[in-house]
Amino acid sequence: QLQASGGGLVQAGGSLRLSCAASGRSFRSNRMGWFRQAPGKEREFVAAISYNGGSTVYADSMKGRFTISRDNAKNTVYLQMTSLKPEDTAVYYCAASSRPGRPSSTNGYDYWGQGTLVTVSS
Repeated sequence: QLQASGGGLVQAGGSLRLSCAASGRSFRSNRMGWFRQAPGKEREFVAAISYNGGSTVYADSMKGRFTISRDNAKNTVYLQMTSLKPEDTAVYYCAASSRPGRPSSTNGYDYWGQGTLVTVSS
């Protein structure tokens, strides 16, 4: 139901835009989030956006470099990533929440996409 795309190989300092398209149901009323998981590490919070896009929250290490946005008409959420660093290399997952909770916690999300790999070379 959530399909993440847009990952790939990019050099340090470059940019990528990830997309997360929903199908089968609407997620227009849901908080949406992006998480990432590097090899051998736990899944970590990247950014989240409220159902109408009016509120966003970021992990400290992403502030100023990443921007989350959404287009409810297209049932799609985006993650614009700039000034990428090798430590940003990970599989990026989008997620949707249908209930209140901490936007930065994986426990607060009910639906998960399959992930898209971002590799940043030095």
